[in-house]
Amino acid sequence: MKVYISADIEGVTGVTSWDEAESDKPEYIRFAEQMTREVKAACQGAIRAGASEIWIKDAHNTARNIDPREMPKNSKLVRGWSGHPFAMVQELDETFDAALFIGYHSCAGSNDNPLAHTMSGKVRYIKINDKYVSEFLLNAYAAASVGVPVVFVSGDKGLCSEVKRVNNNIITLGVKDGIGGSTINMNPDLAVELIEKEVEKALTRDLKLGEIRLPEHFKVEICFAKHTDAFKASFYPGMKEMSSNSVLYESDNYFDVLTMISFVV
Repeated sequence: MKVYISADIEGVTGVTSWDEAESDKPEYIRFAEQMTREVKAACQGAIRAGASEIWIKDAHNTARNIDPREMPKNSKLVRGWSGHPFAMVQELDETFDAALFIGYHSCAGSNDNPLAHTMSGKVRYIKINDKYVSEFLLNAYAAASVGVPVVFVSGDKGLCSEVKRVNNNIITLGVKDGIGGSTINMNPDLAVELIEKEVEKALTRDLKLGEIRLPEHFKVEICFAKHTDAFKASFYPGMKEMSSNSVLYESDNYFDVLTMISFVV
C-alpha cells in the first residue's frame, strides 16, 4: 500500500499564535517538534496497516518544518515549494492508495481556529460554488482529481465538522478547539497516540469510503483583504472583477482552478 501524507501546523495541538508557527520566532521550535511527532505517528499507523511506501509533504510556510531524522525508512519527505499547482499535495498522483491530512485547520473567515486562513493571509475567503472552502477541501479535490481517496484528517474541531459534511465516512481527529483568539488543546502525547491508532483504523477499512466526488463545474470567488490584490488578480486570464475586493473565476477543469489559485493567491 502506497500512502500520501500532507502536513500543516496550524491544526497541530497547542498551536495558538503565529509566533508558534513561524520559523523565525523562538516559540516555533517546540511546536515544529509536535508537528513532527504527529506526522511520525501517522506514518507508524500507516505502517501498522500495511503501508510499504509513504510520501510526506511538509506543507507549512517554508515547507521545512518536519525533522527528516524522525521519518521512517520507507518514507520520502517533500520539502520546499516546487511551484506546481498541487502545492500542498505535490507529487500526489494515481499511484497512491490513500491520502491523509495532518495538522490541518479551518478556512479563512471561520471562528474555529485563531490561525484560520486559506492558502495565504491575502484572502478574506475563497468560495467554490458559493461555499466557503478550506485548504482541506482544495487538496481533497486535488486528490479526487487523480482518483485518490482521503481517509483521515486531523486538526481543529471546526475543520473536522467541515470534513464530515463533505464525506461523513472520512475518519477525523479534532485535537483542538478554537474559541476566539484562544485554543483548548488535547494533551500532545494523547494526540500522538490517537493519530497512530486512528490512521491504522482508516487504512484497514475499505479505502473507497474516503472517495470525494468532484463538482462538474467550478465557480471560484476570491475575496482579498486588500483591493490592490483583487485588482491585480482581475487580469488573470478568464478572471472577472466582482467588486473592489473580489474576483470570480469559472472552469470545468479543476487543475485550471488550482493553477489560477497558485498565481493569484
